[in-house]
Amino acid sequence: MKKLLFSLLITFLFSNLSNSQELIIGKERIEPGILLIFEGAIKDHVSPNSMHLEENLTNVHIEARVNWDEKNIPPGAPKGGFIPYLHITAQIINETTKLSTFIDLTAHINLIDNFHYARNISLPGKIDDLYTVKFSIIPPTNIELAFHKDWQKKYGEPFVKDSSFTYSNVDFEEIAKASRN
Repeated sequence: MKKLLFSLLITFLFSNLSNSQELIIGKERIEPGILLIFEGAIKDHVSPNSMHLEENLTNVHIEARVNWDEKNIPPGAPKGGFIPYLHITAQIINETTKLSTFIDLTAHINLIDNFHYARNISLPGKIDDLYTVKFSIIPPTNIELAFHKDWQKKYGEPFVKDSSFTYSNVDFEEIAKASRN
């Protein structure tokens, strides 16, 4: 009986580890105290279906986790809290063929990362090709976010500056072959 329980426990632990497998593409920090983690995650079913590429038509789930840093953040900001209202795009460029895919990342929620920006994508080439990935961060418009006087005085507007980050030689093969099932 102990062997059976141990075997079930090991199976459960390893199946959960494979479900949370993610490829860290890059980590950045921008002012005022925002941590960005760009990832390639295992493809997944995302709803509503009418707005997201079906899991069987995709290779990778591109993510941007955007949260307040754990230190050096504005007063009142929750450590590790999600940063809403940003406009984040990603361009994935095949380094061999130069074909590319451009996507807007939208707000998602799951049980692994909680709130994050993401989108299912089909790679513009073979899964074993190398890719350049460009992420762009655009601040919210004044229709989406209003600023109190104390924030304006200390940090100004917008609360983040346009930013872009480029990563070369990204290998999606292992993550594209993985499955959440």
